[in-house]
Formats: sequence, C-alpha cells, structure tokens
Amino acid sequence: MIVLYDEEDNECRFEVLAVLDVDEDRYAILMPEEDYEGDGEAYVLRIEQDENGEDILVGIDDGEELDTVVEAYEELAKQQNN
Repeated sequence: MIVLYDEEDNECRFEVLAVLDVDEDRYAILMPEEDYEGDGEAYVLRIEQDENGEDILVGIDDGEELDTVVEAYEELAKQQNN
C-alpha cells in the first residue's frame, strides 16, 4: 500500500497491483484502496527519479504510451491467471 496526496492535500491510499518495465521506463499500476475489491479504475503512473535519486510517480499524458503500458499489464495479468 502507498499513500499519495491530491491537489487539496487529501490522503489517498492505493494498493500496488503491479510494477512493470515497458521499453526503457518503469510503471506502477495502482488501485484506490476503496475500489480494491471492486471493478474500480486503476491508475497507471510512470516511475521516475527526482534530482535526489528518489522515486516519484508521474502521470501519463501520452495516450499511446498509456495504451502500451495497459496492454503490457493485461498480458502480465493473463499470464499470472494461467
């Protein structure tokens, strides 16, 4: 579980569904804690490093990049279910 804060500084808890490498980047697939048992939408965030070498999560604006990561996650999930 990780805790992130929204723009109004509200605490939001997430379950980490997966961390995966796609091409040259690393991504985290997160599910809000309140939706973890349901069919809520997952968040896909790119993992980057800040100037201190600490991991930070960055939103993805590029639809093609997002589609590529979602496809990789779906393939991973399919392999884990077999």
